[in-house]
Amino acid sequence: MALLPGAESEFVLITGLSGAGRSLAADHLEDLGWFTIDNLPPKLVPKVVELAHAPKSSITRVALAVGTAPYQDDVLPMLSWLRSSGTHVRVLFLEAATDVLVRRYDHTRRRHPLADGDKQRLVAAIDQERELLAPLRDEADVVLDTSTLNRHELRRRLGTFFAGARTAKDVQMTLLSFGYKHGLPLDADLVFDCRFLPNPHWVEELRELTGLDPRVSEYVLAQPTARPFLQDAERMLGRLLPAYTDEGRAYLTIALGCTGGQHRSVAMAEQLAVVLRRLGFTPGVLHRDVHK
Repeated sequence: MALLPGAESEFVLITGLSGAGRSLAADHLEDLGWFTIDNLPPKLVPKVVELAHAPKSSITRVALAVGTAPYQDDVLPMLSWLRSSGTHVRVLFLEAATDVLVRRYDHTRRRHPLADGDKQRLVAAIDQERELLAPLRDEADVVLDTSTLNRHELRRRLGTFFAGARTAKDVQMTLLSFGYKHGLPLDADLVFDCRFLPNPHWVEELRELTGLDPRVSEYVLAQPTARPFLQDAERMLGRLLPAYTDEGRAYLTIALGCTGGQHRSVAMAEQLAVVLRRLGFTPGVLHRDVHK
């Protein structure tokens, strides 16, 4: 089926591991103004595309949470069809650590689609699905690890990617501060370690503040290595970001980490945002662990 000339609807396919948050992501995108359909069999996607591009259709932004198991063999051919037909489509792939998924299934008492209701097979089923979906993950525009995200943090992350219509060809960036003691963000594309800077945690009057406070920011930036780091980052990103754009990369997550994710990484992420704006980009800034 060919699309109608001039069709401008925008599609997001929400897929990924069972239990990683597909339905919740669909709910959040609906709140952001997307027309959403949850748990859609892949073979029905062409019909939805046809309806969206029908004459007088008012649907311009469609988010489809596509079931994987037992439809994993149908997803890649459907995605190939979408892309070859000229549809503007992005793929959001959600994943999480195996132990996190096990706890979620224990909490909700739901059945994993590949476990046949056998709790003893749950870990094996999760590993099996992860392997089956690896080719689909490789095709994703955004890979988001939900292991450490609550529903509000997931909403904020999705907002940085999908709140507005994507019309520019430039890469869309998120700056993410984090604490190493809370785990490395697995969906980061570039990671900068800010633990080379003295820790404001050991300054009594700064300990209870965060890197969003001007006093902490001033302390961090006053360190002899801070501004040279930002200058080096500006030169490097000034070279890399146009190359990412030329390669058709739509999204880029740049993570900055310190021990707890409350002081140094937060302050440096805010300053790196200033650098990127100077380079002509408009990054989103998220602080994953600032209040932990």
